[in-house]
Amino acid sequence: MDQLETLSALVDEGTFEAAARRLHVTASAVSQRVKAMETSTGRVLVQRTTPVSLTEAGMVVLRYARQVELLEADTRRALDGPDDTSGASRIALAVNADSLATWFLEALAGLGDDLGVVFDLHREDQEHTTRLLRSGTVMAAVTSTREPVQGCTTQALGAMRYRAVCSPGFALRWGLRDPAPSSLAAAPVVYFDRDDDLQESFVRKHTGSASTAPRHYIPTSDDFARAVALGFGWGVLPEQQCLGAIAEGRLVELAPDDPLDVPLYWQRWNLASVLLDAVTEAVRVAGAGSLRQ
Repeated sequence: MDQLETLSALVDEGTFEAAARRLHVTASAVSQRVKAMETSTGRVLVQRTTPVSLTEAGMVVLRYARQVELLEADTRRALDGPDDTSGASRIALAVNADSLATWFLEALAGLGDDLGVVFDLHREDQEHTTRLLRSGTVMAAVTSTREPVQGCTTQALGAMRYRAVCSPGFALRWGLRDPAPSSLAAAPVVYFDRDDDLQESFVRKHTGSASTAPRHYIPTSDDFARAVALGFGWGVLPEQQCLGAIAEGRLVELAPDDPLDVPLYWQRWNLASVLLDAVTEAVRVAGAGSLRQ
């Protein structure tokens, strides 16, 4: 148990010294525990980089460590009740930025107090959240991947609807009033990050070619929407972030009859857990009320 706790802390903190401070032991003790695990498994588990990273074998053991932590939290709750004061358990989840900015936090509101847990949210593109599940970093994720990760189950949440928009001044300047403008591929565009492909997909669909336009990268959801409203470029926004502005005339929709729906799924460990079941139900209910069904 000490070895599993040490591996979990090492991954969370990133260095042997930081993990030692969290565990109230010496860095040498952390190193000895890791070496003992590697000896018993016959495999290298931790790559001594800064921050540390795990090998494929290390990811398997980390996932086991996280599952033990969850089962321990369930057991403590069953024995002592939700008002146990021995320390809040941690629930690690992965969620895409747009869900985090629009509906996901409401799903978890108050749940931490009810369950006696704290949430460790990892923001990741919906197409890449499954990587965190495979590595054992998180126990559940909002993802666009329907095929379950090994050892996980999948549940449909609904679809997040996106709309391509820009400011009225930007539309006038670049001639983007046409629902399928030929000049779209050359107009400056706002991207969330290098993994964001929604704008490129929209351009290809409406022009038949790739975008050659200058790209702004704005890697926070609220600031991304604000950059579009300020005329940095056009972009594809969740309708929760833009319908009001469209109705008020502060944004112009480029293809009002052709929104983009991205199906979202909830993948979680296939593990009986009162805590994880409660989180899953809260996310399911929130998704049903906020996403296109």
